[in-house]
Amino acid sequence: MARKKEYIEEEVIEKAMHLFWRNGYSDTSVRMLEKEMGINQFSIYSSFGSKQGLFLECLKCYKAKASQMFIKLKNATNGVEAIKDFFYDSLRISEELGNHNGCFVTNTYNEFAEKEDEIIKGQMLAFMDQIKALFIEKLKMNASHKDEETIVKQANYLLLAKHGLAAASRVNTEKEINDFIEMTFKGL
Repeated sequence: MARKKEYIEEEVIEKAMHLFWRNGYSDTSVRMLEKEMGINQFSIYSSFGSKQGLFLECLKCYKAKASQMFIKLKNATNGVEAIKDFFYDSLRISEELGNHNGCFVTNTYNEFAEKEDEIIKGQMLAFMDQIKALFIEKLKMNASHKDEETIVKQANYLLLAKHGLAAASRVNTEKEINDFIEMTFKGL
């Protein structure tokens, strides 16, 4: 007879997400996860299959928590201004989730850029492609005089600026961050 889980899965996933967010995937050990989640290694592997399986669940959890921000961007009709709002919203989501270590997805993207883990790397590339596609869609709203190549270049620029914002949010002052966002969108 299978043992009944003595924990709430959503709660332990969220605890693990914050630990991965603070330390990164590579620097988070299963022992650390046991302590943070309050469950043993057997339960982690029984519920999630592996550290990677747990991490993928943490990414799903983060994406679910950030989904309103993406829905707002997707449904916006004010073009570049919507992307700017998205930048500010991405800062707020970290604060709301109680973590000041930048964007969980951007941190993961940076960590896995050179790693062999094709599953997590694939998740990150798909996520970044989704953001870039939304940026292109919104840039086209204000682009009656811009060609496709210019719009793609601007989307690439904004994607890299978003990565920079995630890193800056860990160490820079609120004024410096706000100035960065305002200057990023000046002239777009």
